[in-house]
Amino acid sequence: MTPAPAPAPAPAPAPAEGAGDQGRSFLFVLGSSRPDGNTARLARSAAEHLPTDVRQNWIDLNGLALPDFQDGRHEHEGLRPGVAEAELHEATLAATDIVIASPLYWYSFSAQTKRYLDHWSGWLSVPGSRFAARMAGRRLWGVTAMADRDETVAGGLDTSLHHTAAYLKMGYGGILLGNGSRPGQIAADERTARRARTFFAGPAPLARFPNEVAADAA
Repeated sequence: MTPAPAPAPAPAPAPAEGAGDQGRSFLFVLGSSRPDGNTARLARSAAEHLPTDVRQNWIDLNGLALPDFQDGRHEHEGLRPGVAEAELHEATLAATDIVIASPLYWYSFSAQTKRYLDHWSGWLSVPGSRFAARMAGRRLWGVTAMADRDETVAGGLDTSLHHTAAYLKMGYGGILLGNGSRPGQIAADERTARRARTFFAGPAPLARFPNEVAADAA
């Protein structure tokens, strides 16, 4: 489902690009079907290198009874969020940086991760939430473990995250990709271990749709 055009965003409380780490808060959303799988281990490896004053909140989607998204945007009163959805909604808006940690399943997100992101569509129209306006200026990151060593096969997942960030006027820091299929295999990926040390210190420029970039270049 393609969301309706986002309203013009108001300034968000997230720090501006290059503003340093003061006031940053990371939400790590774990979407693997396997507890403490390769993707979660890779995310934790990267998080170890965040400054100690950066807050971290970790949510494992397997531990939440999150129902499938139901589109109630055009109902008179909408759908009332359950406890799990309300917890995710609050945690998402409380973070300056959201990290989507999903293994590569059929060249895209895991089912758990896609369900979480689908709920963003509903939050766009929650009365008083101002979800789009409040997400603008924040940063979106990805962490993914996959069996294939050819990183180009993760292009679909990368595009989905990038366009999500572009829609909400967020910065996008890209995806930390690692190789691992069997439990614990990610530990042998030395190249990704090196990337993980500096991944969250990298740039997260404002994401823009290809047509926007093309229009500026014209």
